[in-house]
Amino acid sequence: MKNFLVHNDDKRAQMLESIGVKDIGELFKQIPITARMNGLSLGEPLSELEVQRKIKALAAQNKSDFINFVGGGVYNKFVPACISQIAQRFEFLTAYTPYQAEIAQGTLQIMYEFQTMIARLTGMDIANATVYDGATACAEAILMAVRINKKSQKVLVHKNINPEYFRVIKTYTWAADIDVHLFENLPENVSDYAAVLIQTPDYFGEIHNVKAVEDSLLIVCTDLSTLSILKPPSEYGADIVVGDVQSLGIPMSFGGPHAGVIACKEKFMRQMPGRLAGRTIDKDGNQAFTLTIQTREQHIKREKATSNICSNQALIGLWATVYLSVMGEKGFHQAGYLSTSRAHKLAVLLSQSGYKVLNENFFNEFVLEVNDADGFLKKLEKNNILGGIKLNDNQILVAVTEMISDEDIELYLTSVCNKM
Repeated sequence: MKNFLVHNDDKRAQMLESIGVKDIGELFKQIPITARMNGLSLGEPLSELEVQRKIKALAAQNKSDFINFVGGGVYNKFVPACISQIAQRFEFLTAYTPYQAEIAQGTLQIMYEFQTMIARLTGMDIANATVYDGATACAEAILMAVRINKKSQKVLVHKNINPEYFRVIKTYTWAADIDVHLFENLPENVSDYAAVLIQTPDYFGEIHNVKAVEDSLLIVCTDLSTLSILKPPSEYGADIVVGDVQSLGIPMSFGGPHAGVIACKEKFMRQMPGRLAGRTIDKDGNQAFTLTIQTREQHIKREKATSNICSNQALIGLWATVYLSVMGEKGFHQAGYLSTSRAHKLAVLLSQSGYKVLNENFFNEFVLEVNDADGFLKKLEKNNILGGIKLNDNQILVAVTEMISDEDIELYLTSVCNKM
């Protein structure tokens, strides 16, 4: 328990003396005065009981009972209660970085199962054991494609990609001297580019009719939950598939942490960033798991590394693996069916009420045109509904998941029944 005791003045003096400074202020002398805080307004010290009461009172000010129609890359999905109980077991939490394979067999097996499930969902030959998020997955896939297709330092990215993903792509590609060109319709000279990246469904929910491209690599960014109904990217010529696993039962958690994933054809495996867990047989003939490939700069020379990613989101990957295992193929399909059927139901009813839905084909997210986006959303908020993401003064991005009931849809309609 000594580690949890507050240091007294004598102990602080001993530590300062041992490192050769007179007071704590000297430790921060290199930080400009203008960059320092002038203190914190924390009030008088409180006992643990008093702190608990204060925090509960502050928490009570939060409004957490909203019906959620907000999407844009993070979705309110159903998470079976058993998942957190399994994912938070100490066997996983204490061995999430499996440097010593012999004491992390459970974690390595989960990584292997995760990779297998993602490969099956996407139809690709192989998948890695996660990267940081969907945005870094897109950026890393572009760098990966340029390494593979060495003829060009230019890539094409569809203009309707998630804007947060695009900002990360621009950061990565700027540092790597890669030129990124946005497109709406593919140009004729696709062969001049190392890769083409398209998101489907895109940020606005539209499903694209994607086709393989010649003399260039096709990178498909997708919402993995949509693959419960939509055909896998491998069937329309994807060379690399990326996405965020948040929709696989990961709590929204105020925007993170989540996890990204990269899947590809087997011939590109050694250019894939992150970790790959493999299955083998140990000296006693028993099944064993190990990190098969980890071409990260932590393990090999920086100039030979496929990525500067230092870790992965193994615990989030575990969460997604348990989710897919618990839901099963039937439950996963049912969740996707409920999302898309209720989204289309809401879209039809809004259209019949005089609003305009701008999408032609969508899964569970669509753009709604209104006269006054702020006024529209305020009407919904009065009935404890988060109505969507304001895109501009006249457009709202509306998302529907399996968490939305028919009663929620009815309340949404009655809240905005008068056309604005």
